[in-house]
Amino acid sequence: MNDRPSPLMALVVALTTAGFIASPFFTGEFRGYQADQFPVPQIDPLIQPPGWTFSIWLVIYGWLAVSAAYGLFARLREPDWAAMRPSIAVATAVGATWLPVAMVSPLLAGVLIFVMMVAAIVALHDAPFLDHWLARAPAGLFAGWLTAASFVSLGLILAGYGLMSQHTAAMTCLVLALLVAGFVIWTVRDTAMYSAAVAWALAGIFISTLTVDRDVATLAGVGALVTGLLALRGIQKMTV
Repeated sequence: MNDRPSPLMALVVALTTAGFIASPFFTGEFRGYQADQFPVPQIDPLIQPPGWTFSIWLVIYGWLAVSAAYGLFARLREPDWAAMRPSIAVATAVGATWLPVAMVSPLLAGVLIFVMMVAAIVALHDAPFLDHWLARAPAGLFAGWLTAASFVSLGLILAGYGLMSQHTAAMTCLVLALLVAGFVIWTVRDTAMYSAAVAWALAGIFISTLTVDRDVATLAGVGALVTGLLALRGIQKMTV
């Protein structure tokens, strides 16, 4: 009896990842929602990281591409790679549609990015340990940025639809992001790259709000420091 998984899902992951990476070439560069996409225009929103933080997508796209190719050509039917494939396929397939949706509907895009976040976190949980830098690390970076981005999106929606002030939305969503990140870091093994991505986003928010809103900057700065130290600790453990 052959218990080795079917190679089909490895091919599916490669295709959905390719679609995800190709999406920006058709929609153009995305560095956050436009102010006039909301009933209450969001001009310099407190919760949104500055444009330079979005450069992390270059690393995420490249690393996911390497991971998908390695999984397809070198780990095609390895059982320890099979568990993460359905969830990473969902995350990247939804991701392939996210940019065009975000251009026209922040509300729908907000729903989709939470779907991506959950799928990516599940993929991280299920990723193999033996190929850490080719499986868990890219999945972790992807899931970590999506954790931050999901609550950034929620904060923009809450303020943009007049449900909260920018300050309250930013503080609420930073707390929620930190709670989710803390839960993932506490319950999932080997989350160094996840922590690093969360820290990167929070550091951006800290810098952009430092002279604008002391409360938001403090919360983001403390969160960036803690998750950054956890990332460094996790990397140190893997290299010892």
